[in-house]
Amino acid sequence: MSYEGRVMAGYQGWFRTPDDGSGSRWVHWGKRGRFDPQHVSIDLWPEVSEYPKTYETPFTLANGEPARVFSSWDASTVDTHFRWMKEHGIDGAFMQRFFRVTTTGERRREGRVILGHALTAAERHQRAVAVMYDLSGIATNGQDCESVIQDWKEIVDELKATSQGREQSYLYHRGKPLVAIWGLGFTGRDYDIRRIGVDKLIDFLRDDPEYGGCSILLGVPTHFRTLRADTRADPYLHELMEKADVVLPWMVGRFRTLEGREREKFRSQVRDDLAWCRTRGLDYAPCVYPGFSWHNLKGGEEELDKIPRRGGKFFWQMIHGSVEAGAKMLYVAMFDEVDEGTAIFKLSHDAPAGNPPARFVDIGDVPSDHYLWLAGQGGRLLRGEIPADPELYRRTDPKTRDREDVPKRSE
Repeated sequence: MSYEGRVMAGYQGWFRTPDDGSGSRWVHWGKRGRFDPQHVSIDLWPEVSEYPKTYETPFTLANGEPARVFSSWDASTVDTHFRWMKEHGIDGAFMQRFFRVTTTGERRREGRVILGHALTAAERHQRAVAVMYDLSGIATNGQDCESVIQDWKEIVDELKATSQGREQSYLYHRGKPLVAIWGLGFTGRDYDIRRIGVDKLIDFLRDDPEYGGCSILLGVPTHFRTLRADTRADPYLHELMEKADVVLPWMVGRFRTLEGREREKFRSQVRDDLAWCRTRGLDYAPCVYPGFSWHNLKGGEEELDKIPRRGGKFFWQMIHGSVEAGAKMLYVAMFDEVDEGTAIFKLSHDAPAGNPPARFVDIGDVPSDHYLWLAGQGGRLLRGEIPADPELYRRTDPKTRDREDVPKRSE
């Protein structure tokens, strides 16, 4: 199994409710453990009719009934998500593991619950899983990547993530298990990548005789090549990249529309990145996203629907432009992140109404699975299974589900 020719989505798996057995309060649904119109932190409402377990919230639907949500703690939730991936042709997920999760034994054990669900669901639905370590939150006061090394050891020992034989669901690339390290070289982050042991972590994952032998993906800023704009002007980032196999530049929020000059700017970005990586023996995974909104997360200080989805046109332009520029693999941000309005999973047309000051993005006249469908079509486009149609995002029948043949197009 290789990343080439595949569409992988980032997967947070961080949603909790007070009644799901996790011992948590409302996690990532709202702020400070509360989930009500004053504390809500999501901008998109999930479509929950297919989840085996859902939980009542303080929000009210237009018909007067209480709105419900899911919990990532439930194995049935993760299984539902991976079933959707299979149904829509999405190849799998990078499971996010934030640095804080690695810092204590208890947190690592809790974090392995969701990852364990994902490995089981991926095997059941023939999808791929890879671990992505997000260094966000690492402190400057002596913290380093040693706890990440310990976490990987426990994942290998406890979950047997990379030792399930030829049919295993863990994603391999260049013949080795692929592990991602995200958050290197960004401006606005306090930690210094020269001081937190990233080099030691990469060497461990590559070379350790028991736990190594891995391929490495590095998550870097958009302008990693030139070391400007969102990237620290420190060539050490390029030194670390020499040890890697795949580069993933974070582009969420960098493009707000892909019309006119910005469309060509995006394609040129991908094209030039690919050329730069190719000369250094690196593979390249463009980051594509359907839109962006964090109005509620930011307490109403940011506009709602900041990067509009435009019925899927923006998302498809990113996918189509990436493949047209020569991309061989794609990273979708994100599968389930309703917090920042980038989720591609099934979204509700019936978000709670009349719950001020909370406001939710209206997904418009598209089916609830539209962005899952588009992501799957992106994989088919990568593999040359469908023509490169820039108008593919239009689905004539809003009830249409994914099909094996070439999807319908509007006239």
